[in-house]
Amino acid sequence: MAHQFSHYLRTKKPLLRMLVRQLQTLYPYVSVLATDVHGFAITVDRQTTTISPSGISECGFVVRVFDQNRYSEYAFNEITKANIPLIIASIQQLTSSKGTISPVNAPLIQERPLVKRFVRKDLGRDMSKEEIIASFKEDVQRGLEVSEAIVNVRVHVEHTEVSKMFLSQARDLEQYYTWSNPRVFVVSRREASTKYAYDGFGMNNLAEALDELKTRVVTTAKLAVELLDATPPEPGFYDVITDPSITGLIAHEAFGHGVEMDMFVKDRAKAKEYMNKRVASNCVHMRDGAKSAFSVASYFFDDEGVLAQNTKIIDKGILKRGIADTISALQLGVEPTGNGRRESYKRKAYTRMTNTFFEPGNDELEQMIQSISHGYMLFQTNNGMEDPKNWGIQCTAHYGREIVDGAFSGKIVSPCVMSGYVIDLLMSITAVSKNFEIIGSGSCGKGYKEWVRVSDGGACLKAKVKIG
Repeated sequence: MAHQFSHYLRTKKPLLRMLVRQLQTLYPYVSVLATDVHGFAITVDRQTTTISPSGISECGFVVRVFDQNRYSEYAFNEITKANIPLIIASIQQLTSSKGTISPVNAPLIQERPLVKRFVRKDLGRDMSKEEIIASFKEDVQRGLEVSEAIVNVRVHVEHTEVSKMFLSQARDLEQYYTWSNPRVFVVSRREASTKYAYDGFGMNNLAEALDELKTRVVTTAKLAVELLDATPPEPGFYDVITDPSITGLIAHEAFGHGVEMDMFVKDRAKAKEYMNKRVASNCVHMRDGAKSAFSVASYFFDDEGVLAQNTKIIDKGILKRGIADTISALQLGVEPTGNGRRESYKRKAYTRMTNTFFEPGNDELEQMIQSISHGYMLFQTNNGMEDPKNWGIQCTAHYGREIVDGAFSGKIVSPCVMSGYVIDLLMSITAVSKNFEIIGSGSCGKGYKEWVRVSDGGACLKAKVKIG
């Protein structure tokens, strides 16, 4: 691990400044994002060990210019003094071409001057790959020993170091941070029945994360065995309690994608019609922002040079605002919220979620459980889908535990598919727990592509939902 901002980007900075200065003689707005992301992924199961680069490794540059008519972007992965004229010529050729898509009608970006360096290092001790593999082999064996029904245990970690630089006429920003994502996946089998269980989390302390993984391997293996006795739930409407993982899935699907304001520009989000209107019960508060929580999507500035923010999306059930990248914000006449993110330097910046969650409430989880005569507590995100235009939602929990007369009956059901209308679901929330968790172990696409790291979660919610 480097433990410091990219030496490569630092050596290229004078050339990038030269490029920006020369382009400023041609265009009223110029910026460049420089990215160097590297890391490793290690996976061990009972038969194999693999080591590979982090899935988000990249190194390159993207220039954005405005020519009074439209914004254009040009990506490249090498800069020298000799090839700067070639880069400028390529940008000029790009901006002079008419293209087949109508230009975006947006004014000139206005940036407040800022020069700042941000650093968030890994808090743990260095661990060699050999040390990690040895620890993982012990974890696999520990999981296999839980039961004869366990047929395989796979443990995995991805550790990344992110260096990004943003330069424009007004801004000179640098950020460096790390993150580690351990995961465990366990397969169980009894006769013709095969089940699986999984867990994942994240932190900026690799050594502590691997210590935590040891405990989670055992609990995940026990769950995989328990799921061999699971049955599908009887379809119907139930009172449910969502654990933080399912709470986060609801937040992500209901008013995560639904308030990405580039969808407002295209009239593809119903939330545009509901600003400052009630969309949830009075006990619901929801936030998004790279600054709103500390997790995998916690950066210091976004890929457009906008500082991380903490955005209140829903306040006491009222939809207050959406999240926006810079260009969408310009088109809509609002301030950007630091949510302009790219899958890589080669890709366009879109409005994307960061840390999206329901805030904690005032209710005790035990009392919430006791208030249910027959229903389920739902656990662990499996998958979800949403329709921002019509507010249909489907969320799948990996499993649920039945509640009868205010106590767990011991019955486990799997999978649990919730579906319905976003407003109906959020208006049905009657209790929000004090306990609270943000889970940062996944990624999210814009439709079927443009993947970025996100986290979600929140408090436990009591709601009425359709299962089946």
